[in-house]
Amino acid sequence: MYLFTCILLHKYLGFTTYPPAYLSKQARGKNLLLGANFASGSSGYYENTAKLYHTIPLSKQVLYYKDYQTKLVRIAGISNATSIISGSIHLLSSGASDFVQNYYVNPTLYKNYTPDQFSDILMQYYATIVQQLYSLGARKIGVTTLPPMGCLPASITLFGDGSNQCLPNMNVVALSFNNKLNITSLRLQNKLTVLNLVILDIYQSLYDLVTKPADFVGTCANASQYVFWDGFHPSEAANKILAANLLASGIALIG
Repeated sequence: MYLFTCILLHKYLGFTTYPPAYLSKQARGKNLLLGANFASGSSGYYENTAKLYHTIPLSKQVLYYKDYQTKLVRIAGISNATSIISGSIHLLSSGASDFVQNYYVNPTLYKNYTPDQFSDILMQYYATIVQQLYSLGARKIGVTTLPPMGCLPASITLFGDGSNQCLPNMNVVALSFNNKLNITSLRLQNKLTVLNLVILDIYQSLYDLVTKPADFVGTCANASQYVFWDGFHPSEAANKILAANLLASGIALIG
């Protein structure tokens, strides 16, 4: 998930402090009782996406998560640590970088795999990550869908041939991926019966913001009213709307 949306979700849930980045100096001692953020920008489900952009792959993030649990046991004791882990909400957001920053610009991928085939590969990685988190005690996992990739400024700039419109073909790929995500998640839910796995749809909310921005965040009178902050990430105004919508769809993870 976009980091800023995560922070806003914490705010809407009533938290006044936020999980620190795990590799930061703040992730020490009792601060770890708040949880931790293992995210790394431009990584993806696909291992090579992270390698391309020198970021931390999901497999390494899981190892950091295991290391975090070891530290948590030292601080809280094994019983309390186990309770904290099982009662915590785990948020997983990935996939857009795999397509926009890897598949569509990498002939090794797009010449050998159709978007549908590449989605199937990503689903295998996704299922593996969820099962690994489950084996480590995670019982509440929220997973975001892909955004409307064809509406991202980076996509329009790279692949839009000079247009300033959303790219329907890329959005179709995102919708197909999201359908596979739902099907795969249902299978995982049935297999891992104690797991509460919730899909958090950001596609429709962000698509509505992009195609009808005046209905939500106004025009571009100032930077706080833009839908996007940069080529990939929504602005603060857009993130507030996304966070509110995610909270509504992810309420099943709370409690």
